[in-house]
Amino acid sequence: MMNSQPALPQSPTSYGHYIDGTFSSTGTDPIERRSPAHSVPVSLYARGTEQDAEKAVMSARTSFDQGDWAYTSGAERQAVLQKTADLIREQAAELGRIECLESGKPFRQALEEMEWAAGIWEYAAALCRHLHGGTTNTLGRDLFGMTLKEPIGVCALITPWNFPLLIISQKLPFALAAGCSCVVKPSEFTSGTTLRLAELLSQAGLPPGVCNVVTGLGNPVGSTLSSHPGVDMVSFTGSTTVGNSIMAAAAPTLKKVALELGGKNPQLIFDDADLDYAAEAVCLGAWFNMGECCNSGSRILVQEGVADELVQKVVEKSRAVKTGDPFDEVSVGAIINGQQFEKIRDFVERGKEAGAELILDGTQVEQGQGRFIAPTIFDHVPADADIASEEIFGPVLSIIRFSDQAEAIRIANRTRYGLSASVWTANTDRALYCTRNLQAGTVWVNTFLAGSPELPFGGYKQSGLGRELGPEAVLEFTETKTVVIKMEQTDG
Repeated sequence: MMNSQPALPQSPTSYGHYIDGTFSSTGTDPIERRSPAHSVPVSLYARGTEQDAEKAVMSARTSFDQGDWAYTSGAERQAVLQKTADLIREQAAELGRIECLESGKPFRQALEEMEWAAGIWEYAAALCRHLHGGTTNTLGRDLFGMTLKEPIGVCALITPWNFPLLIISQKLPFALAAGCSCVVKPSEFTSGTTLRLAELLSQAGLPPGVCNVVTGLGNPVGSTLSSHPGVDMVSFTGSTTVGNSIMAAAAPTLKKVALELGGKNPQLIFDDADLDYAAEAVCLGAWFNMGECCNSGSRILVQEGVADELVQKVVEKSRAVKTGDPFDEVSVGAIINGQQFEKIRDFVERGKEAGAELILDGTQVEQGQGRFIAPTIFDHVPADADIASEEIFGPVLSIIRFSDQAEAIRIANRTRYGLSASVWTANTDRALYCTRNLQAGTVWVNTFLAGSPELPFGGYKQSGLGRELGPEAVLEFTETKTVVIKMEQTDG
């Protein structure tokens, strides 16, 4: 078992903004981040102002308009991104430790995320040499057409606290692969690994000003970036509510907006499914990252004939899940902050009031100074209850029973979200039918949370706009220019 005490810092690490290749001081009023698992100060961040955001945008603007990055060859960009992937792997233990301290996630999981992030940088590096337009030679004798894929310009990348390095790695390498310059605004709770990433990019050869990081609160930093006329695109991951406000802020300048937002993701388990595998997937989907995951499989729809058996298996497995100090051998770590902790507890009370049966209560965990909630399960949940339709972002599972396929799909699609879903069945026709009729950006069949940088990720409905990852991810950060050439006719 890992020992938690040696990992705790004696004093917090101080971080300033990273603008134009240089770190600033934290200033006179820094943001203090305390470990959600240990309640000790672990980080001090500069409290960004509108002026700080303005300075970062100007740095990115200058690097894009007057610098060389937008015109470097695909091979040169590939080398920088590949080197960054290598450096993430080299620094994985330190990066994982920072995320464990700041987010409360298990250290083992944080290490895995560093490898996933490095893999995305590697994949984006390969795309650098495959970005191209096309030609059209069917316009007549004297006309020739072609299209160019050009970097969209300055991109503001705003990221949440639940997967700090992983989520910026779903945006930044693709923006850089396209030739864009960027300003990154990480969550004020988990900014450490993003700032360290800026250092690694510099070591890998990225020119100053191409990637800038401003820390602080959403207002004023995020709001300034979203509305700034010098920003050409905003890519945001977070709640649907904040996504709405970003769209509104971006509207006056008609900048491009890409959004990866919330989810209330169903797993449909039919009576011919392998219940042992399904139960394992239910536990993974519900308890991974303390349920603080937009892809959390927090809504289980199970066919009535096998519901009791599945519920028994899920409860048994969930009782064995260890919750506690993230530096120990646990699967569920600490809740990110007090506000989220109380929000989760409030949802549990609302579930009781809605008439759902609380069959596993993890809200009474005592773990020293930290904020912990163990796996919590409701059975016989009304399909219209808040816990069955709203994103909780915590380790709370709702089990809903259905009679047939039509009812399962109807229940699955009744939320405002459409991020992901899964289908568990041995019937291929049923699997394909459900896949085609579920309103979700990703549908898994007989698995859950399987993914790869090669596969696009994004949602339907209020789960977002656009797609991250996949072969077309770099195109999100480009404009298409059409060129038409008239050729003079010659006799010879």
